[in-house]
Amino acid sequence: MAGEIDLFLDMMAAERGAAKNTLDAYRRDLDDYAEFLAGEALAPKAATTDAIRAYLADCQSRGLKTASVARRLSAVRQLHRFIYTEGLGTEDPAAVLEGPKRGRPLPKSLSLGEVDRLLVVAREGLDDPARPVGERLRAARMACLLELLYATGLRVSELIALPVTAARRDERFLVVRGKGNKERIVPLNGAAKAAMGAYLALREQAGLAASKWLFPSSGESGHLTRQHVGRELKAVAGAAGLPAAKVSPHVLRHAFASHLLQNGADLRSVQQLLGHADIATTQIYTHVLDERLAGLVRDLHPLAEDE
Repeated sequence: MAGEIDLFLDMMAAERGAAKNTLDAYRRDLDDYAEFLAGEALAPKAATTDAIRAYLADCQSRGLKTASVARRLSAVRQLHRFIYTEGLGTEDPAAVLEGPKRGRPLPKSLSLGEVDRLLVVAREGLDDPARPVGERLRAARMACLLELLYATGLRVSELIALPVTAARRDERFLVVRGKGNKERIVPLNGAAKAAMGAYLALREQAGLAASKWLFPSSGESGHLTRQHVGRELKAVAGAAGLPAAKVSPHVLRHAFASHLLQNGADLRSVQQLLGHADIATTQIYTHVLDERLAGLVRDLHPLAEDE
């Protein structure tokens, strides 16, 4: 029943370099779709436009949010386009369907002051030689994670996969392997380089076993997980007096982009730094540009008048 789905996911992995998390998300959505079709005695390659409409209606009846329904329709569309182009089906039943209308939410962000509070809390006890080296190491690691997230806008999956050589080089940039296995260059500021150096020095002082990862762990992957970084960051947020729900690695990525734009960066440069394949993805930040440009006109135009 799910043969077409397996072939589609194999193609996504082999030809488009889709990451495991992406493939897992497609698998969940398409397995749900296949289960619905099975109830209608249909295989994916035999699905009709009416069957897909019925599936979308079923998703809505189960209380799925508009964004979730739209995501599932996107997965279904790509599956059927693949089935048709590979000659596994005679037509593309999803081609005529339109997705549910949805407004794209603005990304959560943090103010510069809030980022500073996070960094202050993360560094607490770091330079106190009276504290056990293990405690100082944990503080150095958290400070390093925070500095890198905010200084580079890395995805958390990119951050945890950094090699230890990233901290041992003297260059002013990182070479990052992002989505689709694509590489990009991300500049490093002095604070991020200093945080990496301090963390690595304490790691060696603690006598930890050598690892190829900058943020090693005893888990299966050999490095910290996204979930672990997220939990530690929320703990720091609570200690800094910030709502835990407001702070995550992705929010720091948004803060990086928003603060660059507020200070004059152009959208195309931010797109390259974030590793977005399409500038349309970066355009979610146009509200920041609109606010900055409105401020420029208000403050600098000779005919602008105070209201």
